[in-house]
Amino acid sequence: MSTQEFFDQGELVAVLTTQPLDRTLDYKAPEGGCFLGAFVEVPLGPRKVLGVIWGPGQGGFDLSKARSVIRVLEVAPMREEMRVFLGRVADYTLTPMPAMLRLATRAPGLGDPPSMRKVYRLGDGEPDRMTDARSRALGVLRDFGGLAFTLKELAEQAGVTSSVVKGLVKQGAVREEDSPRDLPYPHLDPDLPGKELTDDQAGAVGKLQQGLQSGDYGTTLLKGVTGSGKTEVYLEAVAEALRMGRQALVLLPEIALTAEFLTRVEARFGARPAEWHSGATMTERRRVWRMVGQGKAQLVVGARSALFLPFRDLGLVVVDEEHDTSYKQEDGVHYSARDMAVLRSAICGGRVVLASATPSLESWANAEAGKYDRLDLTARFGAAVLPEMKPIDMRAEQMQSGTWISPSLRQAVRQRVERGEQSLLFINRRGYAPVTLCRACGEQIACDHCDARMVEHRFLKRLMCHQCGETKPMPEACPSCQVEGKLAPVGPGIERLAEEAELTFPEAKIVMLSSDLFGSARALKAKIEEIAEGDADIVIGTQLVAKGHNFPNLTLVGVIDADLSLHGADLRAAERTFQLMRQVAGRAGRAEKPGQALLQTFQPEHPVIRAILSGDEEGFWKAEAAGRQAAGVPPYGRMAGIVLSGPEVGPVFDIGNAMARNDAPLRQIGAQVFGPAPAPIARIRGRHRVRLLVKAPKGAPIQDAISHWIAPLRLKGDIRLTVDIDPQSFY
Repeated sequence: MSTQEFFDQGELVAVLTTQPLDRTLDYKAPEGGCFLGAFVEVPLGPRKVLGVIWGPGQGGFDLSKARSVIRVLEVAPMREEMRVFLGRVADYTLTPMPAMLRLATRAPGLGDPPSMRKVYRLGDGEPDRMTDARSRALGVLRDFGGLAFTLKELAEQAGVTSSVVKGLVKQGAVREEDSPRDLPYPHLDPDLPGKELTDDQAGAVGKLQQGLQSGDYGTTLLKGVTGSGKTEVYLEAVAEALRMGRQALVLLPEIALTAEFLTRVEARFGARPAEWHSGATMTERRRVWRMVGQGKAQLVVGARSALFLPFRDLGLVVVDEEHDTSYKQEDGVHYSARDMAVLRSAICGGRVVLASATPSLESWANAEAGKYDRLDLTARFGAAVLPEMKPIDMRAEQMQSGTWISPSLRQAVRQRVERGEQSLLFINRRGYAPVTLCRACGEQIACDHCDARMVEHRFLKRLMCHQCGETKPMPEACPSCQVEGKLAPVGPGIERLAEEAELTFPEAKIVMLSSDLFGSARALKAKIEEIAEGDADIVIGTQLVAKGHNFPNLTLVGVIDADLSLHGADLRAAERTFQLMRQVAGRAGRAEKPGQALLQTFQPEHPVIRAILSGDEEGFWKAEAAGRQAAGVPPYGRMAGIVLSGPEVGPVFDIGNAMARNDAPLRQIGAQVFGPAPAPIARIRGRHRVRLLVKAPKGAPIQDAISHWIAPLRLKGDIRLTVDIDPQSFY
């Protein structure tokens, strides 16, 4: 480090804290001095808070009143490229810097000194008797694949007391160890033999390795049909990054995907990588954060927030299923992990691989424009072939009232059950029924806090609001007219479809896959593994099943309502329907047995349905791109969503109207303002929501204009304003 990056004791330094302030604060450097980027603890009023040395202090006040930094934390300093990255994300998303720093320090106990501690792992012994509590504790240790827990973490995760764990230690079923905090991760060996590659795969690997060896930034769209072996291709790119001594990050859209993926990584490199997601223990999260900063974690597999870990030398970022909407964070800091992965790699001279069978139109357009390289894998790996896709025209099917599985689909499922093969019935609706209607007065049961209908979850015997999470017991009588016995479900959800399947196929073993039916990510992973091993005849799932799972014996996919997401105000409705249907259909026929996908539709002539069935993906993207270009909307224009919310609707609308009238900064860049209007879900958690939409030309400086537009606003009381640059949803 150069001398300019070091501050001597007593020198004034600017500290960015995680507290919601609009500036850095000046402190005196501590005894022994500190480096630029050092993580520090500083006094703020009566509290001690986390901060980072951001530069020299501003001064301009009585220096005798300056307080000193309390201490420098024993962690690697924040690198300049990370400070630049956080600043650029803040500027792009119009987020205050303290919120960015909170995002970059989401690990507990960063200030704790290194020391020995007691940790608990699975032992070799068996308890003399098995109780439910003991079984839960051992189950957690098995589920987490040998990871260490503190006593408190294990007890909380299993829902048992610490004495249950101590009892298992005495029995030898659990091992208690003294362990140093935050050990480095096992070495990953990039030179272990990988799977044999097809010519198609080998060609793609060669080009990715060449890009890495250049040492320059670049982004590649890796487009491959489902089952074509994209994972093997990008794992070889990871191997090349590791050979070069650089770190790699693989982002996955769903925690449930990590179990199978970690097994593949371990088979390829001889050890497990670091994991970063909500299913990881707090102990493990702190270890990942610290080891990444020291360069002692070569590969991280994680959710979108892993992008903000303090990598020492990030050479490769893989965004798997890059089209997935879960890469957009829609609360707190509104960012797209896919787009920010490209930004981070551009800053640190790394490479990005965006992998998908059905890319986002943004990535497709960037490849068409030559901004991204593009590699295509056109054939399935090994003996597997793409499924045959057919529509079931629901206008011609003889359907009984209250049923959703057509006679044609019933027959196809029955054939698979008789042959010992698996079928998947897909519906993108959680719960039993989306609406509960009173047949006496016509009332639809709504959430008390949101403008949303409550969804019946029959297995829980409760109604649930999918906006705020509020639940209440299923009433006997209508809350509006008090008449009993007249409440009826309207429309199907996954639970109602399962009920119909059990009546239609009584001989079959039926399993439901939906995120809200499992108490933990680990339980969901275990169920997915059981299905993959053949422990189900019929799987009934929501969009969770579309995300990268491999079920070798699954030969039929039946989509119950292919038209469900075709309509609505979302400009990406056609794109998302196309992606979801192609991804779901891709679950069929991934091994030797050929697969078939049947789409129940009332509109087989709809352009999107025709594109799905024909497989003319390029034709679909070109038509979709032309429509978006004509409308001047993303990716051929800029958009930003503004949501105002408050406890009373009148004051919120007043501010929205004032903003719409005073839109000069936006008109100066050629932007238009639409609204204010009630948001599609106009009330959530008791707060009324009003939405404005800003639409601007492609190259317009939309962030600067919005900053000037909202700067004069003085929000009174409990009114809040959020800005979402490049919104993905419009609820």
